[in-house]
Amino acid sequence: MRSIIIVLLAVAVCFCAPAKPYKNAASKGYTSGSARIVGAVDSKSAFSGDRLFAVLDSVGGTGTWMEWDVNGIGDPSLMEVLDPMLKSENKPEMVWVIVERPSPLVAVLLQKGPGEVLVFYELKGLDAKPVALEINKVLTPDVVFRDYRQISETEFVHRDKDNLKVVLTPKTIHFTYTMKGEDPLLFPEGFSSMTFVEKNAIVNDFEDYFKYEYSLMLRAFVQSTRAVFNWQPWHWYLKEWNGRFMMPRAELEAILAGGIMPQSFTLFNAKTKQGETVVFRTNGRGFSELVITRP
Repeated sequence: MRSIIIVLLAVAVCFCAPAKPYKNAASKGYTSGSARIVGAVDSKSAFSGDRLFAVLDSVGGTGTWMEWDVNGIGDPSLMEVLDPMLKSENKPEMVWVIVERPSPLVAVLLQKGPGEVLVFYELKGLDAKPVALEINKVLTPDVVFRDYRQISETEFVHRDKDNLKVVLTPKTIHFTYTMKGEDPLLFPEGFSSMTFVEKNAIVNDFEDYFKYEYSLMLRAFVQSTRAVFNWQPWHWYLKEWNGRFMMPRAELEAILAGGIMPQSFTLFNAKTKQGETVVFRTNGRGFSELVITRP
């Protein structure tokens, strides 16, 4: 099994007890709507980064926590939980969602006296209806590239992954990620002369590979930034949202039948109503990129 390339949540070495159930949660001011409060973890002072991510990882297991974007589309089930808080004096400091489980789990970080509390909610589902992809009109580097350090007027490098970079031009935002030593994608020979069963098996293998690569690119390029798109991080994974922008199976079959390994494979290609293009590519040899181009 291929190793996980991008790690966006730090894993602490210390053991952290699971979240404890909060009885009478409503009386404590923790609104839930139709969601169910499954537990909370208190801290007498502000959580350290290590402890915060240790708590998240102990509850989330092997899944990936995705940070909710206040500027993004709001899933009604999630906003039932967040709206009352956003209208209160004690607004959420951060919100994360994890979907690799039977019911989505939400973690909300709130102030509690001199300290903080991390409250966990279980949703019945994430229920936003698909909307057209948009790029926010105003992109503030200090917000968008919070997890990056600026090394020149136009270039940023991720603080934890120096092979994850962004280059800005007046018309483009160009993300690149290079993984040295990755096993290259093997291009089959004689695809056109294979049987239907053999062709189908190879196409399925390629699609599985590209699905994995796409998920890694989302973690690297989308989940490491803030307030770029109107889609929340989890919307990018859903077929009803991304389906018409992903590489069609017929296109992949045509590439394989051509018998020549292309310089890159375009896995996702969208054009917004405002005319911007959003393209994810991989070369199958450890290099991937996201190019956002304004008209």
